[in-house]
Amino acid sequence: MKSFLLPLLIMAILIMSCGQSRDQNRSRTKNNDFKIKVDSLIKLMTLEEKVGQMVQYSGGWDLTGPKSDNNKLKKQQIEDGLVGSMLNVTSVEQVRAAQKLAIENSRLKIPMLFGYDVIHGYKTMFPLPLAEAASWDLDLMERTAKVSAKEAAAAGVNWTFAPMVDISRDARWGRIMESAGEDTYLNTVVGLAKMRGYQGDSLSDVNSIAACAKHFAAYGYVKSGKEYNTVSIGEHELHNVVLPPFKALAEAGIATFMNSFSDMDGIPATASYRLQTELLKDEWGYNGMIVSDWGSVEELSTHGVAEDFADAAKIAVNAGNDMGMESSAYAKHLVQLVEDGKVKESRINDAVSRILTLKYKLGLFEDPYKYCNEEREKNNIYTKEHLELAYEAALKSIVLLKNENKVLPISKDVKSIALIGPLANDKNSPLGNWRARAENNSAVSLYEGLKEKLPKNIDLKYHEGVDYVISGENFATPLKINTTDDSKIKEAVKIAKSQELVILAVGENAFQSGEGRSQTDIGFAGLQTRLIKAVYEANPNTIMVLMNGRPMDISWSAKNIPAIVEAWHLGSQAGYAIADVLLGKYNPSGKLPVSFPQSSGQEPFFYNHKNTGRPDVNPYDVIHSQHNDVPNEAVFPFGHGLSYTTFEYGDIQLSQNSFTKGESITAEIQITNTGDRVGEEVVQLYIRDLVGSITRPVLELKDFEKIKLQPGETKTVSFEINEETIKFYTINKKWEAEPGELKLFIASSSKSLKSKSFYFKT
Repeated sequence: MKSFLLPLLIMAILIMSCGQSRDQNRSRTKNNDFKIKVDSLIKLMTLEEKVGQMVQYSGGWDLTGPKSDNNKLKKQQIEDGLVGSMLNVTSVEQVRAAQKLAIENSRLKIPMLFGYDVIHGYKTMFPLPLAEAASWDLDLMERTAKVSAKEAAAAGVNWTFAPMVDISRDARWGRIMESAGEDTYLNTVVGLAKMRGYQGDSLSDVNSIAACAKHFAAYGYVKSGKEYNTVSIGEHELHNVVLPPFKALAEAGIATFMNSFSDMDGIPATASYRLQTELLKDEWGYNGMIVSDWGSVEELSTHGVAEDFADAAKIAVNAGNDMGMESSAYAKHLVQLVEDGKVKESRINDAVSRILTLKYKLGLFEDPYKYCNEEREKNNIYTKEHLELAYEAALKSIVLLKNENKVLPISKDVKSIALIGPLANDKNSPLGNWRARAENNSAVSLYEGLKEKLPKNIDLKYHEGVDYVISGENFATPLKINTTDDSKIKEAVKIAKSQELVILAVGENAFQSGEGRSQTDIGFAGLQTRLIKAVYEANPNTIMVLMNGRPMDISWSAKNIPAIVEAWHLGSQAGYAIADVLLGKYNPSGKLPVSFPQSSGQEPFFYNHKNTGRPDVNPYDVIHSQHNDVPNEAVFPFGHGLSYTTFEYGDIQLSQNSFTKGESITAEIQITNTGDRVGEEVVQLYIRDLVGSITRPVLELKDFEKIKLQPGETKTVSFEINEETIKFYTINKKWEAEPGELKLFIASSSKSLKSKSFYFKT
């Protein structure tokens, strides 16, 4: 009887999951609809099949080839319905082959998810997330994420491990390149924009993919900026600084969360019941799915909180982790743990429910091969339109840090230029780290961009200056950098002397930043400093183009080089964008999302620090909070960025100087373009709470607006301030607005500030 009824039950579930969508109402996506389908399917699943849904494996093998000893086990697991997801499987051919194993062989024909690190593009590379955050253009960031999703979806991928919203205040941490920088508010709004781009209006759209909020939580706070290190952070800083972007994404409906590798207060994130269950799922009401980071379940034993992999699986799943990325611990031990009563099957059911719900929302039950369309793969990847967007994003991400004596834009009277530096003709570094399926050396170099954009009568001479990276130029191997051979500097100096103007392209190789790329020194590696000083001495009429994935120690250059352009790693069209900024064809509008310190020794360094009991108010008094060998202020502060035009800020006008619960006030300011070029300005709103139940930052970014002004044009920018604006996690361990005096600042950066006092009353 059972063997007769089971196929009928399975057929009923499949009819319900597909037929309802087709015949009754294709647009129905309410959670209750999915719950009915998911609950019905779970009732049919064996414990082994449930655990299989909680396992994700990397597909580093040919799914279309014959079975071998290396891949037999994984292929058999897929055929048995014991794999819920795969990552690093790209191309329609490979995804279709993998999905076919599950659909045509497994008992319940449950489709798999396919994840990939689509961080700043799939094949078309956009600027690094840190670089793109410098655009302060949320619409742009949503559009680049949308195109990234479109390309990934065309290649069979339906899940990205982005956006990363870790607050990153230590430039020694290489993964700062993957964040939106040091500020909580900026990370929050950028994360939301990226989520909207990836997920679109509905996950059921064929061009939408599931997004992932990572790394939960405080991964950017690793001690000494050392990758995978431990984290020490107080409860109030955790809630006020680190958690808000994650909470906003959870409330906005991001599909998935990913754990951090690190431990916090002695508890690894993957083992944290407080983070995963109490906070995220219970307090915030998050209904999505949590995936571990690569192997972080097994790493609980290495951390020393689990005796072995079985113990690690028990701890992780009971803490609330739903899927193990590359987790043999789940596959090998969860069934036995349930049978031994160490893990409740209800916990397994909850995890599986979250995973299956995502698959339903993506439309995979209706069409398991939904993302397997060769025509879309052919037509939707690396298109002309996508490259045009990459160029736009690169333009808007460039920050003009310094422009002494208006060296920039390059004068039309200049007839000869020396382009010098190890990054000047580098076609690989502009792609950045985490480059997905981008082809190596496919970026437009600065040399190529200048050759294309410069008038033909200008003499352009190029020289590398120094050999830079000797070996190790990929994700997995360490870089070996030249520190001894300076034989090329002499020729570079000779060329610098012979030309009217020097463009010096220096900074970081793409693989100096990113995961596992922590450094104690964030200055110029190798012989670049020697080159910079020699070239500048030969020809002071020098423009520095900085290419990098993190804030750097450029203090000497900031004092001496007359013009500095922050060009980051800008993606596929980098060279064209940089050239157009240098030549004045585009007026730079970027602003720094991170502070540039005086020295590596100041890190972690950020604008919204605490006042302390002995603030830095008198540089001649050593008895205050300072480093005695460098100034306290940033070389280039958070929010800084110049333009080829000038902007004048009027006086701040408040609608009233106080408000109470349920009310709000409006702050207005007039901004005038006082130069002779069209320009964009990022008008930034900061607030300081003068007295709180806990110590408060000297400034906090609360809002911003990017405006475009014609020469001589004036615009009024308005900001609304209400109770929500000034709430923080107080000594009462809850979010609330405390009564008292606050200061409001509206400015072009976190340093150039005009202020007004106002009061919140209860």
